[in-house]
Amino acid sequence: MIPKVFREVIDLGDGRTISLETGKLAKQAHGSVVVQMGKAMLLCTVVSSYKAGTVDFLPLTVDYREKFAAAGRYPGGFFKREARPSDGEILTMRLVDRVLRPLFPKDYHSEVQVMIQLMSHDEDVMPDALAGLAASAAIQLSDFPFECPISEARVARVNGEFVINPSRAQLAESDIDMMIGASADSVMMVEGEMDEISEEEMADAIKFAHESIKIQCAAQVRLAEAFGKKETREYEGEREDETLAAKINDFCYDKCYTIAKKGTSKVERSTAFAEVKEELVATFTEEEIADYGDLIGKYFNKSQKNAVRELTLAEGLRLDGRKTDEIRPIWCEVDYLPSTHGSSIFTRGETQALATVTLGTSRDAIKIDMPSYEGEENFYLHYNFPPFCTGEARPLRGTSRREVGHGNLAQRGLKGMIPDDCPYTVRVVSEVLESNGSSSMATVCAGTMALMDAGVKMTRPVSGIAMGLISDGDRYAVLSDILGDEDHLGDMDFKVTGTSEGITACQMDIKVKGLSYEILVNALKQARDGRLHILGKLTDTISSANEEVKDHAPKMINRRIPNDMIGAFIGPGGKHIQELQKETETTIVITEDPVTEEGIIEILGTKPEGIEAVIAKIESMLFKPEKGSAYEVKVIKMLDFGAVVEYVEAPGNEVLLHVSELAWERTENVTDVVNMGDVFDVKYFGVDPRTRKEKVSRKALLPKPEGYVARPPRDNNKGRDNRGRDNRSDDRKPRAPRKED
Repeated sequence: MIPKVFREVIDLGDGRTISLETGKLAKQAHGSVVVQMGKAMLLCTVVSSYKAGTVDFLPLTVDYREKFAAAGRYPGGFFKREARPSDGEILTMRLVDRVLRPLFPKDYHSEVQVMIQLMSHDEDVMPDALAGLAASAAIQLSDFPFECPISEARVARVNGEFVINPSRAQLAESDIDMMIGASADSVMMVEGEMDEISEEEMADAIKFAHESIKIQCAAQVRLAEAFGKKETREYEGEREDETLAAKINDFCYDKCYTIAKKGTSKVERSTAFAEVKEELVATFTEEEIADYGDLIGKYFNKSQKNAVRELTLAEGLRLDGRKTDEIRPIWCEVDYLPSTHGSSIFTRGETQALATVTLGTSRDAIKIDMPSYEGEENFYLHYNFPPFCTGEARPLRGTSRREVGHGNLAQRGLKGMIPDDCPYTVRVVSEVLESNGSSSMATVCAGTMALMDAGVKMTRPVSGIAMGLISDGDRYAVLSDILGDEDHLGDMDFKVTGTSEGITACQMDIKVKGLSYEILVNALKQARDGRLHILGKLTDTISSANEEVKDHAPKMINRRIPNDMIGAFIGPGGKHIQELQKETETTIVITEDPVTEEGIIEILGTKPEGIEAVIAKIESMLFKPEKGSAYEVKVIKMLDFGAVVEYVEAPGNEVLLHVSELAWERTENVTDVVNMGDVFDVKYFGVDPRTRKEKVSRKALLPKPEGYVARPPRDNNKGRDNRGRDNRSDDRKPRAPRKED
């Protein structure tokens, strides 16, 4: 018997709906929900341990997977099974995690697992926009201690109109692609890319998405009430001791305030704060340390945080001595690495990124193979964050989710400025060598310079800046170019990339509730001032893209040929194209234009003469002589009945010059008139209707000899010759019928 099902429907206001359903699937999970929009269906389950972990943070795992069966497809690979998550799935996990994590109690340390699966796909629905809604709805059906329902929504602007959760086709026409995460009261997360929009336009898009999110949050509340809202579970929270907290604050606060006000470097500050902590610990007995060791560290960090925040709010000063809108010193350099196609160094304060650019063909594009999307990326950016950049020694365990997310943000900030007619596949790699605040924005800046150094004609250079916010309700301070410590102790961390004309990408994590749009816009405008300051430093180093790629970098030329010539150019088993690549030392890639169905030939090589040889081969294939025109030819083969000649302007284009067209006089031997290697002119007559082959003539361009008499034409009334041999059948009598046996 099918169990009772509870269902809520969310009306998006344009004829589309989202449904939330529970009670049918995965009932042993602590909360489960099916979210459906069109034919797209996501199953989300949540489970949390009833025992607290031994860690001092929330061990939350968000897992998002797209099942290939959802799109009626097989997974790739030998085992034909879903394996490690793709970058697209990892990015969705990060989007959901960043909104959920702040809403659990700070002292809740039980393991939490959120699993979201795409079970049915709809080409007109982008499932990542539903993942946050699914996660929150499942948690609302559980007994977890969780502050309030949230949701996420994608907002686009198509033809000047905002659209919630657009299709991929609509998104292709949009100048905004933003994902907003929020509760009914507050915006908590923003991430996306834009086509050089203004700060006010960005705020309007956030407001529009928030209105839809409020409706989605209300639907979750109704579903939980209909299902039967569970009592919030009891859990063992962190131990507190107000007397101890006051004692530690009295001892540390002023000392920490003084250290923060000195404006020292990261190492100096860390050493000074560590010394204060040692002095604090020395005031306790061994028994007290054994009893309150964890609380001592916790309350010291809290006192230090409060001192640093108060310094900024009261005096407008920051840990390194800067004012709130001041940018750290910047120095840049391009063409640092001699063998790369493009390189640059960007250093801002104690953050440094070394970027490289590699140019390639369409064969080097990244293939995206997800159930919800198949395609290619011809521009991509990889971001590496090794342990030494923060002075640490950690195990290397492959690319982290953080590296995927930061690299994607930098990629989104830059890719809109790569022109559509760029012939290359472009790979940017950022090696973070030092980090103390916003290495992702340093990556954007280094990437811009490396691209221009490589000769990529960017529409406009892009810079990026990380901003922070400290607020106590009545007072607030917006911080430009934040440090790592300010990221940790602040109420908002937002990164903005853009050109001189507007914003190209952003990422925000807002920790303070009820942040006003006025403060948000003011913060974005302050970010613009900082961004333009940094942009000036970049353009002082390299003002525009190099006119040509470097001598050792490959040059790319594109040519088109008719579809029916692709096979001839490639040759049997790829013979012709492989020989041509070997002879010219080039890389040749052929693709087909899906619109015109022409063949697109990409020629990549470092030697101009090799590229020119390939172009000559293509032009030779495309050569079409005009009827009645004269062309210079060269003899390349001698036959008994003529000579094979090739057009000098189109090597490889051959035609037979028949012995009868060599001269006006009767020619017994071809060698009496021409020899191998001879060059002369011929006249092109088109296709001979009798032989159905192309006809050229040498004698047609020569004067007729004096007294020359042309041979009389054949009399075709009698068949093949004047003897009428082919007409003998007309005199034959009909064959007698065969007798039956």
